[in-house]
Amino acid sequence: MAPFNPSEGLGLRRSIVSNQSLLAAAATIGVIVSIVLGQVRDPALFFVGAAVVYAGTIAAVLVRWETLPRWALLLLPGADVVVIAVMRESAPVAGLGLLWAFPALWIGGSFGLRGVVGVSSVVSILLLHQTITDNEQRFASSTFILPFIIAALSSMAHLTARRARAQRALLEKQSAELRRAVERAQRQEDLVTEVLDAVDFGVTRITATGEFAVTNTAHGLLLNTTDAFGHEIAVFAADGSTAIAASASPLARARAGEVFESEMVWYGLPGEDRRALSVTARRLPAPGGVDAGGVVVSRDVTVEEQARRAREDLVASVSHELRTPLTSIIGYLDLVLDDDTLGDAARDRLEIAERNASRLLELVADILSQSTASGGGSAIELDRSPTDIAALVRAAIESIEPRARDHGIRILTGEMAPIRAVVDARRVRQIVDNLLSNAVKYIPRGASITVTVTADVQSLSIVVADDGPGISPSEQARLFERFFRGDAVRKTSTHGSGLGLAISRDLARAHGGEITVRTASGEGATFTVRLPRDPKEGA
Repeated sequence: MAPFNPSEGLGLRRSIVSNQSLLAAAATIGVIVSIVLGQVRDPALFFVGAAVVYAGTIAAVLVRWETLPRWALLLLPGADVVVIAVMRESAPVAGLGLLWAFPALWIGGSFGLRGVVGVSSVVSILLLHQTITDNEQRFASSTFILPFIIAALSSMAHLTARRARAQRALLEKQSAELRRAVERAQRQEDLVTEVLDAVDFGVTRITATGEFAVTNTAHGLLLNTTDAFGHEIAVFAADGSTAIAASASPLARARAGEVFESEMVWYGLPGEDRRALSVTARRLPAPGGVDAGGVVVSRDVTVEEQARRAREDLVASVSHELRTPLTSIIGYLDLVLDDDTLGDAARDRLEIAERNASRLLELVADILSQSTASGGGSAIELDRSPTDIAALVRAAIESIEPRARDHGIRILTGEMAPIRAVVDARRVRQIVDNLLSNAVKYIPRGASITVTVTADVQSLSIVVADDGPGISPSEQARLFERFFRGDAVRKTSTHGSGLGLAISRDLARAHGGEITVRTASGEGATFTVRLPRDPKEGA
């Protein structure tokens, strides 16, 4: 047999010392009782046996049992069995045979079934020998009962030790599984931490109580609210000029349980090295409806926002600079065309120039309108007043009818009873003009446009439907993007900036409404503008 593992050494020594110490204590009591009652028949042999028990106790303490082979464990309890037999021989009526219970338990628990059979056999042989050689013990009842008691105790020790080993093996297996699970979780946590620290956007996990559980490096860099001197950095809304209190900052609102998407804030005063962040806060799902906290994702959009503002400032500036000379050019062309002495050839050329200048002025107006509607995050200013929507739509139809006739297109009017609504009449007229103008531009000759106006108690609907070629599914998703024009349109001579629908949608949303489209290739297109009749009722 191999020596014991170092990990077993400490437990092994404790077991040996405790077993031998208990035997020595019981033997001491037996020695004292035997002497007091005068039951010792051979004092010399009796004290030699007791001395061997004590010597075994000293050996149990001093010997390094873990360095010896496994069979060496049998030496000490085996010697105890023989010594107890010697002491019983010298004091046959003292009941010292009960001391065999200690080595029997020891051997049965340590050496299994073989130990049980061995110790039971040895004790039985020793008792048989003493019964044959000693008449005093021949008729003692303990002589016949003791072997069965020793066998039973040893068997119990074996079974108990077996169950203990099985439980220990199970616990060690579970402990190993737990260690592997902990190591796996630690590796996953390290991997997630490395990944989060590697990305350039901030990620923060917030507990249900509003405390920070996980924060990556980018979060600390992006949402640092103090400068190098420890002073608080000013926070502004998306427009860059409206100050936000610390309690109303996105991070504070997320800690309070709010949910929002792509909310932009500026850190730093105007003119400083400020930065813009797009912040999103979401709550984490949890079973049982328990609040599991949330996560905050922040992204630096300073470069994109500065580029967008610079582009829109440039577009607005150029548009303003173009508008004045174009207006002057068109005015002088109109004056020249009013001259009755102008020749036909010159008039044709001037009319071409006037039409192109007017189209260029319309394009500049569209760009300016789009810049006003969506530039810099500012809201569109509306001049609302009670307006007859049906009359407004009829005026728009009358204005575009000459152009529709030139294109061979009919404009039909459906239901159009007088409907009053509190809107910005100029802006709503702009929406209707854009829809009608697009329909006239993009449907073929011989097609028709149907315009209806309906209303209920709270809202009104303006519907512009045509029976033209419709819009392909791939282009419908981008229909309201700025400067978007479909492939089929770009391949024709039809002019357009791609801003009309984007401007119309922004104007409808500024009123608290929306524009929707229902279309399919070859089935025409139906645009529906839905607006609230009174903004106070929708508030």
